[in-house]
Amino acid sequence: MDGMDFPPPREPRARALIPFGVFLLFYLGLSLWAGDFYRVPMLLAFLVAGASAMLLDHRQPLRRKIELFTSGMGHPDIMAMGLIFILAGAFAATAQAVGAVDAAVHLARWVIPARLQLAGVFLVSCFISLAIGTSVGTVVALSPIALSLTEPLNLSGALTLGAVVGGAMFGDNLSMISDTTIAATRTQQVEMSAKFRSNLAIALPAAGLALIGYVLLNRESAAPPPTPFSRRDLLLILPYLGVLLAALLGGNVMAVLMLGIACAGGLGVALGIFDLWGCFDAMESGVMAMSDTLIVALLAGGLLKVIRHNGGIEYLLQKIERHIRGRRGAELGTGLLVAVVNLFTANNTVAIVIVGPIARELSGRYRIAPARTASILDSTSCVVQGILPYGAQLLAAVGLAHGTVSAPELLKYMFYPYLLGAMLLISIYLAAREGKFPANA
Repeated sequence: MDGMDFPPPREPRARALIPFGVFLLFYLGLSLWAGDFYRVPMLLAFLVAGASAMLLDHRQPLRRKIELFTSGMGHPDIMAMGLIFILAGAFAATAQAVGAVDAAVHLARWVIPARLQLAGVFLVSCFISLAIGTSVGTVVALSPIALSLTEPLNLSGALTLGAVVGGAMFGDNLSMISDTTIAATRTQQVEMSAKFRSNLAIALPAAGLALIGYVLLNRESAAPPPTPFSRRDLLLILPYLGVLLAALLGGNVMAVLMLGIACAGGLGVALGIFDLWGCFDAMESGVMAMSDTLIVALLAGGLLKVIRHNGGIEYLLQKIERHIRGRRGAELGTGLLVAVVNLFTANNTVAIVIVGPIARELSGRYRIAPARTASILDSTSCVVQGILPYGAQLLAAVGLAHGTVSAPELLKYMFYPYLLGAMLLISIYLAAREGKFPANA
C-alpha cells in the first residue's frame, strides 16, 4: 500500500496542519456554540477536515489526493484496529446478553465484607470495565446500584459515583478490549500484554491508594446484606475470566476475542438464555455499537496520511523537539499532546488515534519502548477523560443521579484519575532518572 506511486513527501511546513485546525475549529467551535460536546458528530468533523486536506497541494490532481487519503484509511494498522474493534464489540455484547455483568456484580457484593461496600463499589467497577472494555457502559450499569447504597451507607451520592467512575476509568485504561487500549497498542505496534504490564505499574498503585481511601471513608458505615449469589453466576462470568487470562498469557488478541465470543454464545445457548438467533442478534448489536469508532479510525488514518505526506507531522515534530530535553521531555511531550487533544475532542480514543503516530516518531527518536509510549498515551487520556465535566463518563453519572449530584461535586471525589495522573508523572520522573524502559523492552 505504501508502495503506490505517490510523489515523495513534501518538506516540513506549517500549512500542512491546516486540516487539524479545521477539525478543531469545526468540532470545538460548534460544540461550544451548541453548549453540548456530543451534539456535533465526530464523523462529520473528520469529513470536513478531510475535505480541507483535499484542497491542499494544488500540484496534485484530486484523484491522486483521494488515493492518498484512502491509502491511509487502508493502512494495515488501521485495518487491524478496526477488526479488533468489531470482535471486541461482538464479545462485549454477547457476554452482557448472557448476564455476565449482573453475575459479576452479585459475586463481588457477595464476596466483599459488608462494611467495605464503598470499596466494593470501586472494585466491582474496576472488574466490570476491565471485562467489558467500556467505561461509559460500566458507569451506566453500576451507577443505579451505587446510588441505591448511599442511604444505608450514609454516604453522599457524589462519593459513591466517584468510586464508580474511577473504577470505570481503571478498566478503560487496562482492558484488553477497550478501544483506548486497542488504539494505543496498534498505533505503537506493540502487543497488548506488553502494554498491560507497563501500564499496570502505573495504574495499580493509583488504584491501591484510591481503595485505601474508600475503605477509610466507609469503615464506620452500616451496609445492606449481600446480594444472593448462585453457582450459575459463577458460570456466567467464565467468558470474562477466560478472555482476561488468555490475553494476559500473551494470546493473540483476535484469537482470544473469537474464543470469548464462542464461549459466551455457547454458554448462553446451552443455558437457554437465548437461542442461536438471539446470539447472532447480540453479536450484531455489539458490532454496530462499534461502527462510529471504527469509521472515525478510518477517517483519522486517511487524514493523518495526507498531513504526513504534506510535511505537517515532521513540522510538528521539529517544533516539539525544540522544547524536549531527553527521554523525560519526550514522555512529557507525548502526555501533553494527548491531553490537549482530549480536552478539545472530549474523546480519549480519538485523541490517541490522532496523537499516536506523532508519539511513535518521538519514541523512536528518544529510544522509548513502544509499550511505554502506549501506556503513557492510554493513561494520560484516561486521566483527562475521567475528570472532564463534559466527558461522556461524568455526564452519564450526573444524568443518572437525576439532579442529586452535580459535576463539580463529583469532581471532588474522583480519587482514581487524580492518583493515576500523579503516578504517571512520578513514573516519568523515575524512569528518566534511572534510565529504565530501553527501546527494545
